[in-house]
Amino acid sequence: MLRVATLNINGIRASHRRGFGDWLATRGCDVVALQEVRCPLGALPAGAFGDHHVVYEPGQVPGRNGVAVLTREAPAAVRTWDADVLVRAPDEDHLHTVPAPDEVPLARGLSRHAHEGRYVEVDLPGTPLTVASLYLPKGGLPAHLQVPARMREKPDGGARYGRKMRFLAAFARQLTRSRRAAAARGREFVLLGDLNVAYTRQDVAAWRRAQTSEGFLPEERAWMEDLVSPRTLVDVVRSLHPDVDGPYSWWSWLGQAYERDAGWRIDYHLATPRLARTAVSAVVDRDHRGVRLSDHSPVVVDYDV
Repeated sequence: MLRVATLNINGIRASHRRGFGDWLATRGCDVVALQEVRCPLGALPAGAFGDHHVVYEPGQVPGRNGVAVLTREAPAAVRTWDADVLVRAPDEDHLHTVPAPDEVPLARGLSRHAHEGRYVEVDLPGTPLTVASLYLPKGGLPAHLQVPARMREKPDGGARYGRKMRFLAAFARQLTRSRRAAAARGREFVLLGDLNVAYTRQDVAAWRRAQTSEGFLPEERAWMEDLVSPRTLVDVVRSLHPDVDGPYSWWSWLGQAYERDAGWRIDYHLATPRLARTAVSAVVDRDHRGVRLSDHSPVVVDYDV
């Protein structure tokens, strides 16, 4: 049984204070994908990643993004979008830099994002599986939906929206490349991460109101629907929970959203069909011993491989 989790940690330092290290030590995960680690090398908390091997792509924008994959065994290979990564074995005290291990040929439109710390993938050594961790841009609203009185951020004329839509188009091409490359190496493929898109009514508690919110816009939902297919990539959690609302993985810190379970499902396991068929359980760890690790919660899937 292979236990795989994904979590937008929303800052490793804050999550470590809330008990992430204890969750990691007791949850028994073989693979953990993290997003928004948001921490430079010198500021990582001691023991933040427990006894796992770590591959961390921090990006070059201080305090932003940063993705990682934690594994029980040393990865057989590591690939990034032409960026340096930090690695550490359990018996090492500190992470050290490895220059762009295996450069991934980038699809058109992704080169501008290559150093933002949004993507890293590893090949597992004992299982023919490639695991990728992605943090997709949150984006914003198109200009015609921006009403200043209803916005927390200053209107930008649709700039963040446009940036996200360009990323979505480029990443769809890139994902096809990565999936096919894994298949050529004789490996299954799973994309883990915070995609900042919910695509069905079951994925958002207040779905009617959310239809004019970033992350649930019609064009974002259409992109996600094109991505998911029984022949290419399967939404593993939804395949195991086809008729339920949620299970949600993100809740606002504001109000009583968490207590009312008024959340969004935006954290995914997207797996190749053969791997998806081995999934036997999928749960969202809503809290750890009464404490939220982040505004997201870990999405944990057991694969009977």
